Amino acid sequence: MAKIDLDSLNIEELAALRERIIEKLAEKVASRQVELEAEMERLSQYGKPSKKSQAAPAAKAKKSDERKGDEAREPTDAIADAAEAA
Repeated sequence: MAKIDLDSLNIEELAALRERIIEKLAEKVASRQVELEAEMERLSQYGKPSKKSQAAPAAKAKKSDERKGDEAREPTDAIADAAEAA
């Protein structure tokens, strides 16, 4: 790979170089993600569940709990609502 003398580049050239670098990094990340997902799929045949399937489904709240408001809500629900509000 050719070395680039960054000191000799003007601001527009540096900005263009930065954009090319960001695009190339995004391509490499996407490519690696596809590789890792394929590897996870191959490994899943050995019986160990993947991280996505380990998550337990959220339990539905009872009607009596819904009437109680925030007190009956699970802490994760309150955190999620706070994050959405922010």
